[in-house]
Amino acid sequence: MKSNIPHSKRISLPVITFLILIFILPVLLVMTPKSGIFLSERRRLAAFPTITVKDIRTKTFMDDMEKYLLDHFPSREFFRRLKAVYACNIMHQEENNNIYIIRDNAIKLEYPLKETSVVNTAKKMTDIKARYFPDTQACYSIIPDKNYFAAAQNSYPSIDYDKMSSLMRENLSENDYRYIDIFDMLTLDDYYHTDTHWRQESILSVAGKIADALGAGEHLAAENAEYTANTIADFYGVYYGQAALPMAPDTLTYLTNDTISAATVWNLETNTTTSVYDLSRLEDPKSVDKYDIFLGGAQALQVIKSPKAATDRRLIIFRDSYASSIAPLLLDAYSEITLIDLRYISSALIGDHVNFENADILFMYNTVLINNSAMLK
Repeated sequence: MKSNIPHSKRISLPVITFLILIFILPVLLVMTPKSGIFLSERRRLAAFPTITVKDIRTKTFMDDMEKYLLDHFPSREFFRRLKAVYACNIMHQEENNNIYIIRDNAIKLEYPLKETSVVNTAKKMTDIKARYFPDTQACYSIIPDKNYFAAAQNSYPSIDYDKMSSLMRENLSENDYRYIDIFDMLTLDDYYHTDTHWRQESILSVAGKIADALGAGEHLAAENAEYTANTIADFYGVYYGQAALPMAPDTLTYLTNDTISAATVWNLETNTTTSVYDLSRLEDPKSVDKYDIFLGGAQALQVIKSPKAATDRRLIIFRDSYASSIAPLLLDAYSEITLIDLRYISSALIGDHVNFENADILFMYNTVLINNSAMLK
């Protein structure tokens, strides 16, 4: 039977859908809970922008409003996941948001090698040595990112790691710096599936090699049996949210013994003292990363005191976030470990807070930071 409704007056399904979206989405936007943090993306949501004549005139308000609406779009996580699954599983796209998956490991592309950045890292190290400890030989180690173990083998582009190591050696005097090569001590399985960092329980041998190079290896507790393994379930690393693909969470393991349990960590920025593993981060609604239980996360300058260490030796580490989980494994050998993160404090200021006399010196940076060294102050 033909409809008596004139064709011109009929409302098509797309029009009805569009009208529903126009009227329903604003209601959902208002009713959706406004959490302050995207746990999956490890960042804070955009706040509702302030309205000023200047911001409206310069379009700042509209730009900020667009960010706010995108962050608070109803079921945003669902649609991000749907897009990623469609791109990778239906369209056979090999990566999403520069993240690819190999053996359930999420890995972020890092390419190409930025030779100028590598040289800049070496120059920064040389300048610091000349300024603060000109007569002391320092050690340095390069931590490979996960691409080293998976990119070339699976036809993904990656940086030239041999070239990076060569550039560092060429620009650092052997008399001033001793290189500790740890590349062959690690595998892809030593890293979290959903995160960039290595697993603490997998780097005891790395800690041992570093301590040996510094002349303190005999004092370390080097076997798993000498530690108690503590686990935290449902660790979603930084790549989980960036990939937006369905992935099983990791289990985060942290190691304790009597030495670590007795140690304390002082933080320059807050002038507070905490334990080596800051478990309060697990309950902090503002915390977006469970990896931050290690020393409370990367900070400008921290000092670990270890009253049960076998020696009264001191170690100073110029570090990135990877050092947060390896430093506790060195506490049997050092009564004091100072950690300096030049992403958060200027190299010109560290002399006001750190005494370099009679201390062992270690630079430990991962390949991604060396390849993007502009963030070092």
